[in-house]
Amino acid sequence: MSPLRMIYLALAIWGAIHPMYYFIQWFSANGVNMSLMVDAWHANAASSGLVWDLTISAIALTVFVIAEVAVRRNWIALVAIPATFCIGVSCGLPLYLFLRTRPVV
Repeated sequence: MSPLRMIYLALAIWGAIHPMYYFIQWFSANGVNMSLMVDAWHANAASSGLVWDLTISAIALTVFVIAEVAVRRNWIALVAIPATFCIGVSCGLPLYLFLRTRPVV
């Protein structure tokens, strides 16, 4: 595996674990209440801006993944879409780059 692919994989793992650490802390304190979490995401203008920034980035990444998969037929790369929306862009983007840079057989 190339050093670049190892970096992408490391970033995808970090992007999955680090944000989940905070989500798990929040769920432990508040219960699994998504409406309460959405309210917390919009607690102020700065956090609302960040939520919209990440939402737009996730949508752009999804469009890009779908367009690339349609051309390259790299179907496994589609797993980056649920990773993006279930974990975050911090996992989905490096995961997609990792999957996209694999050797074509």
